[in-house]
Amino acid sequence: MSAPEHEKYMRRALELAQSVWGTTHPNPMVGAVLVEEGKIVGEGATAPDGGAHAERLALLARGKPPGSKSTLYTTMEPCSTHGRTGACVKAIIEAEISRVVVGAIDPNPDHAGKGLQVLRDAGIEVIDGVLAEDCTDLNLIFNHWISRNEPILAVKTATTLDGRIACRTGDSQWITSELSRADVMKWRRLFPAIAVGAGTVKDDNPRLTARREGEDEWCPWRFVFDGLLSTVDDRNMPALYTDDYRDRTIVVTTPHAGVGYVRKLEDLGVKVWRLPTQTHRVGLKDFRLKCAEEKITGVYFEGGSRLLSELMRDRQIDYMFAYRAPMFFADDRAKPVMSGLRTEKIAHAIRMDSVRHEILGADVLTRGRMAYPDEFHVDETVFSLG
Repeated sequence: MSAPEHEKYMRRALELAQSVWGTTHPNPMVGAVLVEEGKIVGEGATAPDGGAHAERLALLARGKPPGSKSTLYTTMEPCSTHGRTGACVKAIIEAEISRVVVGAIDPNPDHAGKGLQVLRDAGIEVIDGVLAEDCTDLNLIFNHWISRNEPILAVKTATTLDGRIACRTGDSQWITSELSRADVMKWRRLFPAIAVGAGTVKDDNPRLTARREGEDEWCPWRFVFDGLLSTVDDRNMPALYTDDYRDRTIVVTTPHAGVGYVRKLEDLGVKVWRLPTQTHRVGLKDFRLKCAEEKITGVYFEGGSRLLSELMRDRQIDYMFAYRAPMFFADDRAKPVMSGLRTEKIAHAIRMDSVRHEILGADVLTRGRMAYPDEFHVDETVFSLG
C-alpha cells in the first residue's frame, strides 16, 4: 500500500479522534480504522474515561474476526500495559492483524515505543510516523500531562496587529471575528478548565462555558483568580457565582482575603482555593501543583492582562493561542496584551516552538509551545505592588 493511501486512512482515523473532542480526559483522543482489501470494515474512537480504547472498538465494529491481510490504522501507538480495559496490543495480536499503521508514538516515557516492539515481536508489520505531527498535536493536553505529571497551562489572547487588547477607554468587543470566537469555543470544549482574573469578571461578567452550534452548552471547571476576593459583591454578584454551573466555579485566592467573603462563596456553592503566599497575588506554581493534585490536566487562561503578565513573568505559560485581527490602534495608552519584562536584546525574547498557523476569515491564529530564554529579566517596578 502506498504512502498516500496510508495517509488517507490515517486522516479518517484523525477525524474519528476529533469526534470525541474533549470527552476522554485524562485519556488521549485516539481514532482507529480497520481496513481490508481497500475498504474500511471497522472504526472506533476512544470512549470516555474507563471505556474501551479506539483499537478495540474498531475490531469489535468488524462484527467477526478480521481477514488475514487486514490493516489497522491508529492515531497513537496502541497501549502495551493492562489497565481497566486491557492492553490493546494483546487484542491486536489475538485478532491476527497483519499490519498496524501508527501516527504518534505514546508520549508516556514508560511506554514509548514498547507497544510497537511487542507487535513486531509477534510478527506483525508495523509502520509508524504517518501524519505524526497532526496525530501528536491532537493530544497536546494529554501529552504534557503524561510526560510531566502536571497540567498544561495555556493562554489565549485576542489582539490587534500591534498587540493591543483594548482601546484606552477599555472598549474591546470585538477585536477578532466571529470565526475566531467560534474557534475559542472549540478550545474551551477541549480544556478541562478555563481561568480568568478578577478584572475580567468585574468588567465582562463572563459565563466561561463552551457554546457551539448544534451542541449543548458545556461547562468546564471555571477558575477566577482573585487574591482579595474583590469580585464578591452582594449587590451585583457575578454570574459565575450564581448560575446553574456555580458548583463548577473555583475562586483561587490568598490568606489575605476576608474569611466572610470565603464563607459567602461557599454558601453559594462556589469552591474556594486559598493558596499560601506572602503577597496579594496567587502563587501560580502552587496553583499548578493544586491542579495536579485534583487531576485537572489542563487550564485555558483567557485573561486579563495582569494575570497573563504574571503567568509570563513566572514562566508558567506552557502553550499560547494568539488570535490577531487585521487592525491597529497605534496608541501607547491602548491596553497591551502582556507587559512586565525588560527585553533589551532579541536573544532575550520569548519564542514559540511547534508553531501552527490557522486562517480564520481575516484573522490569524498562531499557536505553539512557549520557549523561554535562559536570560530573562523582569521589570520589578511593574509587579512591586502585587
